[in-house]
Amino acid sequence: MMSNDNRHKLVSEDKEITLIGTAHVSRKSVEFVKKVIEEERPETVCIELCDSRYQVMTDKKKWQDTDIIKVLKEKKAFLLLSNLILSSFQKKIGRKLGVKPGEEIIKAIESAEAIGAGIYPADRDIKVTLSRAWRLMGLWTKIKLIFQIAVSFVGVGSIEEEDIEKMKNKDILEALLSEIGDVLPELRRILIDERDRYLAFKIKSAPGKKIVAVVGAGHVSGIQSSWQKQVDINALNEIPPKSKVSGFFKWAIPVLVVGLVMFGFFNDGIGVSANMIKWWVLSNALFAGVGATAALANPITVLSAIVASPLTSLNPMIAAGWVAGMVEIFLEKPKVKDFEGLGEDILSLKGFWKNKITRILLVVVFTNIGSSLGTFVAIPLMARVFV
Repeated sequence: MMSNDNRHKLVSEDKEITLIGTAHVSRKSVEFVKKVIEEERPETVCIELCDSRYQVMTDKKKWQDTDIIKVLKEKKAFLLLSNLILSSFQKKIGRKLGVKPGEEIIKAIESAEAIGAGIYPADRDIKVTLSRAWRLMGLWTKIKLIFQIAVSFVGVGSIEEEDIEKMKNKDILEALLSEIGDVLPELRRILIDERDRYLAFKIKSAPGKKIVAVVGAGHVSGIQSSWQKQVDINALNEIPPKSKVSGFFKWAIPVLVVGLVMFGFFNDGIGVSANMIKWWVLSNALFAGVGATAALANPITVLSAIVASPLTSLNPMIAAGWVAGMVEIFLEKPKVKDFEGLGEDILSLKGFWKNKITRILLVVVFTNIGSSLGTFVAIPLMARVFV
């Protein structure tokens, strides 16, 4: 049931839930959230945040506790970089509209604390969402996503008044992803549709008999349609295993390369096998070095990428980007000011390269991309030796 003031009443067993659909870029939504919570005086206020984003929002020094070495060791550099890029979109659009992203969520937290209500983060962990999206996408879909994000990032600066008016009826994140979702429907399913079901489950299972839930207006219909359905929360939290195809290629490529070199040696002698090794080393070293250089890595880091890539490309357990990233951390260790300035630096492309934290992530990602390209260039060049 929907009212004129965008307040929706839902019932679950003995619980009475007031679902508020907000526009994340509207000053009126901020005032409306405060008004509803004061009128309803709920026991619990559910918010469209996961625990980790809630901690970041309420603890301004949370970024300073980030263990960048742990991020690299757990191979989460791309996930963290993706999260920062999404955050950058939200902040850039919010600044364009003159509204701080998530301001109505902050007001919900403040209003809940003022009346003594509990605060319940009801969204799925952002790392799980991004991990599921990445694991469930094929190679071609990933390529299209990277291209679409690049196009969208450039396009944020050219938002017109007409586009701004449309965004006032949407979640900023949804506004960003709507275009991508049209091109990549499987991504929309993970980033939006799955979260609708997740939010519905968590709101229903929140403590207390009287609950107010604050979510983006774009989630309301999805939550309502999922309200009476069974939701497998464990399935939604599950990170799918890496595809068998990627696992196969991880081991198949080193076997193929070693096999080519051995075949060349036994059939045509040491000169041919040495020529193959030369192409392998040059291709991997060149492209990995270019990747690290594109990230503006320290010259010694670039050298480490060049040296490591021909070896790590034959070892499925370690990547050239990981080596380069660790060297960059040692040489250009992030300072407190880098963590403090992260929120402002990610608003521009220049800032991503300027801030030491994001530069380390770029070093890891770009070096890995370069090393992968080097591998695919090297194999045909090695095979040409037989022609």
